[in-house]
Amino acid sequence: MDDAQLYGLVILRVIIGWHILYEGVSKLINPYWSSAAYLLDSKWIFSGLAKIIVSNPTLLTISDYLNMWGLTLVGFCLLLGIFSKQASVGGMIFISLYYLFAPPLLGLEYARPGEGSYIIVNKNLIEIFALYVLYHFPTSHLIGLDRFILKWK
Repeated sequence: MDDAQLYGLVILRVIIGWHILYEGVSKLINPYWSSAAYLLDSKWIFSGLAKIIVSNPTLLTISDYLNMWGLTLVGFCLLLGIFSKQASVGGMIFISLYYLFAPPLLGLEYARPGEGSYIIVNKNLIEIFALYVLYHFPTSHLIGLDRFILKWK
């Protein structure tokens, strides 16, 4: 891997980490945030599961906390380059769930305004595959806190 590739991958890891961290922290600091509206607007294969989660206060609370803290932790790890392979997997899982609960497929209409007009490929799908690349080409052992953990071991 040459320097340009390394720096490109590091920048990709940092900006995805920032995006995911921001999504998590913005949910944490908003006392009124809940995943209920997103889940109620769910279409396609997970819409039944979404309705079950929203109808059960305990499951909804678990969903909210997993979202808030999971996104924050994944974003923090990617941003700092610590446990970045595990964070890449966690990010792929989170974002895949968001994609599957509200996929951009023809004929599916959502109540919340979209960011654009998509068919199959949206920012979530792109970010999933960017995280896939980061998983297979980790950079945190060179530029990130994982470098210090490897030296310590």
